[in-house]
Amino acid sequence: MTYDRSVPATAAGRPQAIVFGVGAGQGIGAAVCRRFAAGGHHVLVAGRTAAKIDQVVAGIVAAGGSAEAVVTDVTDEASVSAAFDRAMSSAEGRAPADVVVFNAGNNQIIDFTRLTAAQFEDFWRVGCYAGFLVGREAARRLLPLGRGTVIFTGASGSLRGKPGFAHFAAAKAGLRMISQSMAREYGPKGLHIAHVLIDGGVDGERLRKAIPEMVAKLGSEGLLDVDSIAENYWHLYRQGRSAWTQELDLRPYREAF
Repeated sequence: MTYDRSVPATAAGRPQAIVFGVGAGQGIGAAVCRRFAAGGHHVLVAGRTAAKIDQVVAGIVAAGGSAEAVVTDVTDEASVSAAFDRAMSSAEGRAPADVVVFNAGNNQIIDFTRLTAAQFEDFWRVGCYAGFLVGREAARRLLPLGRGTVIFTGASGSLRGKPGFAHFAAAKAGLRMISQSMAREYGPKGLHIAHVLIDGGVDGERLRKAIPEMVAKLGSEGLLDVDSIAENYWHLYRQGRSAWTQELDLRPYREAF
């Protein structure tokens, strides 16, 4: 990837971005981290697994970008707050973060009659409650600055529930409502709140390991490319205030909808 430095450092220093929910190197979170590093940001790579986020950071640094790993449990209020403390600091001549991405989520097919209360709550905590924690903290930190972009990653389940996905759809639909409420409340105050619907299979490590036969059947043109997704996140960040997008849906050209 070419590091174009398209957002130059200001008098306050290099801008920062924080991406929550970074896992596999070939995933949406990691791709978004790489894209913002390419644009000139110092990227805080926030995820649960140190080994995974360290690998993402190493790749960015090796390519000439700036990044650091921040082990974060997005379902823990104190952990999220601590990550924002780092992102909003002016250490090493950096400016406070001006973009926050919430990309955490999990997915699994579970028959509704076999879905346990604990499973339902776990999906809700990662997919919705964590989004509330990140969104609220982002609003608290960015409002005094009067600017900033907050992007939430949604899914097909944000709009429609399918058999075996009630738990996932409930969480994602809730996250979508958080994004809409935040946009209506904080857009007029200078914060750009966006929700991105990922409507289709993502060509990443998770899908390749979980359902390789689906990947083989659809092929690269039937799946969403993670770098193409990340490019759209960058586009949202770069939009002028006169034409902000609140919700963007992305899918392969062959995907039915």
